[in-house]
Amino acid sequence: MSMTQGRSPFIETAELTKRFGAITAVDNMSFKVDQGEFFGFLGPNGAGKTTTINLLTGLARPDSGTIRIAGFECTNDTKAAQHLIGVVPDESNLYPELSGFDNLCFCAALYGMPKKVRRTRARELLEVFGLSEAADRKFAGYSKGMKRKLTIAAGIIHDPPVLFLDEPTTGIDVAGARSIRQLIKDLHRAGTTIFLTTHYIEEAERLCDRIAFIVRGRIVGADTVENLLRPAQGRHVMLATVSRSDQLLREKLAAAFPDCALQDLSGGRFRIESAEPIRIGMLVRFFEEHDVELLEARHIHPSLEDVFVRITGIEADLMKKEKEKTGGGT
Repeated sequence: MSMTQGRSPFIETAELTKRFGAITAVDNMSFKVDQGEFFGFLGPNGAGKTTTINLLTGLARPDSGTIRIAGFECTNDTKAAQHLIGVVPDESNLYPELSGFDNLCFCAALYGMPKKVRRTRARELLEVFGLSEAADRKFAGYSKGMKRKLTIAAGIIHDPPVLFLDEPTTGIDVAGARSIRQLIKDLHRAGTTIFLTTHYIEEAERLCDRIAFIVRGRIVGADTVENLLRPAQGRHVMLATVSRSDQLLREKLAAAFPDCALQDLSGGRFRIESAEPIRIGMLVRFFEEHDVELLEARHIHPSLEDVFVRITGIEADLMKKEKEKTGGGT
């Protein structure tokens, strides 16, 4: 995995492994994140994203492997780089009975900030995050979007050079998610190194300098969005939906279109990719000959979603539904 020219590595892991009984949540994982980089972990529920963040932030210890952050050896000394780290967990860790202002002041006190400094910093962040009017309200009464904003504010109260964000927009309405993404962009623009986990492909594509696809605790692909998309340029992709599908039909379809890459999706859907234009008429004739109705066929432009599906074998829509259904990650 190449590093961005002109930057130095800020986060480094080597052969990182974490097991929970018979389950290997993080499997021999090695990667680097450059200083000032926006690095994204993209994968389904249970892929190991949250476990990786917990290892990097000292909330869990690896069974094997090494972790270095800003030159500090953190594998055995989880507190070595704690003063440099900001963490925004997927579930808020703030106190519901405290006001927004008091929550921020309490977090600042944990980092040893003097009273006057932490009060000033708390007011500044409440203003930046558009929460000044809710400063004295109990956190329990905040909306989901407001809670997530305050949790991010708490994560950066001590102005850390690196911020870990675990699914920051999950469960947030569209307007709230857009606002949070803009805040995250501004932090990155100001020089913060950001490590983001997400199951939203469009979010990763929009925000990240570099993306790693993670499946079952392993990184199965990692690069810049531009480089990930490059092999798909010049390819022709079609999505086809049919009235019924079975193993025999799939085999016959593959034999009839040997120059195409075929992927069987759920619900009688096929993804067909080729270096040459795909003629819908040929598909219609094939399915008519096999007494199957072609319900829909449409050309699509190859996207990061296509790259994700091709590399991981996981359907993006299914990944979203699983994550939203469980409401959590591992």
